[in-house]
Amino acid sequence: MELYEIICGAVTLLISLLIIILCLMQDNKSQDSMTSALGGGFNESFYGQNEGNTREAALAKLTKILGIIGFILILVMNIAIPYIMTFFESSAE
Repeated sequence: MELYEIICGAVTLLISLLIIILCLMQDNKSQDSMTSALGGGFNESFYGQNEGNTREAALAKLTKILGIIGFILILVMNIAIPYIMTFFESSAE
């Protein structure tokens, strides 16, 4: 195993564990919002108006960001790096 494989694997494992922890920290969402969305209802409570500023919104945003970073890291690790390594190996000969 090359050093870049070990580093990328460790970072991928860390990101995966962080995503699992963040998902477990989030509250369960009730299905009331789905039925009110289908029925045309809306939420005018204080929580509904400030939903983007809550702890749950911050956890959801962080989960999305870590998911995107993890996805890009896995693509780079499995597609880009082997392609670059074969390019350099063939040009060295």
